[in-house]
Amino acid sequence: MFSPHGPSLRELCVQALSSVERGYDRLAEKFDHTPFRTPRGILDATVRELSAAGPFRSGLDVCCGTGAGLTVLRRLCRERITGVDFSAGMLRQARAAVPEAALVRADARALPFAGGFDLAVTFGALGHFLPSERPALFAGVHRALRPGGLFAVAIGDLPSRAGSVYWATLGLDLAMVVRNTVVAPPFVMYYRTTPPHAVRRDLRAAGFDVETVELATEHRSPGDNLHYWLLLARR
Repeated sequence: MFSPHGPSLRELCVQALSSVERGYDRLAEKFDHTPFRTPRGILDATVRELSAAGPFRSGLDVCCGTGAGLTVLRRLCRERITGVDFSAGMLRQARAAVPEAALVRADARALPFAGGFDLAVTFGALGHFLPSERPALFAGVHRALRPGGLFAVAIGDLPSRAGSVYWATLGLDLAMVVRNTVVAPPFVMYYRTTPPHAVRRDLRAAGFDVETVELATEHRSPGDNLHYWLLLARR
């Protein structure tokens, strides 16, 4: 499905009926051949925006997955880069993609770091956290950063009702609600729980000063009319 090297429909169904951790362990080897990987245009635009805010010595990719965000940190940080994820399968793929990165298996809601990083990033992961879980996530990132450190969150607007993406994401979220009502353990992946204004609010509540800049993205998919933003949260 998606490409000859991507997962089959059956594999995606098995993933969706697993826990988040086991689901991504199963999908890890084929994840980069799906549309779920952060597009190159978002990554490149983030590098352009953050280059002006540097230089950075050390960077942390929160929920690093297969390493897309680590490739951003590799271009921005002069010293060490670290990725954290709770899927062992995704970390194996990240190790192959960015071998110079230090990789830590941990739950992002309880990050095991304190004051060691100048820069933290996250891409495409917030939908895996319920809104009630964001305060713990953001508090952990705040704790991981040095005073003056920067947390960059790439995020898109919610689609408008005029487009098919609106109905597709609404349908997927409703299907996830039904799935999590009747099947345990839950698989948390919602598309409509992370509007930029709500994420900004939670970042400020965690102690960050937040600036929003629009990402000028290239390599966009046909029909992609969404606006993308970079939330720059300064400790």
